[in-house]
Amino acid sequence: MTDQTPVWFITAAASGFGKAMALEALSRGHKVIASGRYMSRLVDLETAGADIMVLDVCSPLSDIETVAEEANAKYGYITHLVNVAGYVLVGAVEETSPEQDLRAFTTNVLGTLNVTKAFLPHLRATPGHRTISNFGSVVSWQGGPGSAIYVGTKWAVSGISESLRAELAPFGINVMVIEPGWFRTGILGKGVPVYSEKSLGVYEDVGRLREMLGEVDGKQVIFNILG
Repeated sequence: MTDQTPVWFITAAASGFGKAMALEALSRGHKVIASGRYMSRLVDLETAGADIMVLDVCSPLSDIETVAEEANAKYGYITHLVNVAGYVLVGAVEETSPEQDLRAFTTNVLGTLNVTKAFLPHLRATPGHRTISNFGSVVSWQGGPGSAIYVGTKWAVSGISESLRAELAPFGINVMVIEPGWFRTGILGKGVPVYSEKSLGVYEDVGRLREMLGEVDGKQVIFNILG
């Protein structure tokens, strides 16, 4: 099976990096299982040749394990797992609510962690080249005002990925973390970033960040990615 056709499972494949990677893999003749929270948003990928599945990465691990089993059964193996799902939470630490903080870590960190847990038995059982790609962010290199929670989640993803890489090296499974900068995805589109439930005027830098994010969407300096 060393010359087997690569099979990709991608989370948050309805838009942005997830969709772009799915289409690129399909263009190379690879098999793609594209997942997202809503089947209706994956139809165009199905038309392009992908298998599609519903997956909310915030679901209980047992539910994600069921999805992993069903995905693996489609072709008998998985070679590439791509954890894209995540979102931006904007606000000073004093401004975000505990519920918002928990949701951000549940989606950005535990979502990545649990999807990986669910697919690892199948990846270990597959011979040949296998890769897990986790999406971090360039913001994990240096924190800044208004982004502490988001930065914290991405630092966590990077740290988990680094340790996981060492754990899985004996099995020949590669692990990488992708840390994009200002790509023109839909992550800053209207209604996509989540803002803190309260806004305190004393945090002037955070206020400027809110204004900047509202203005920069569609003007990011790095080339366009499918929205």
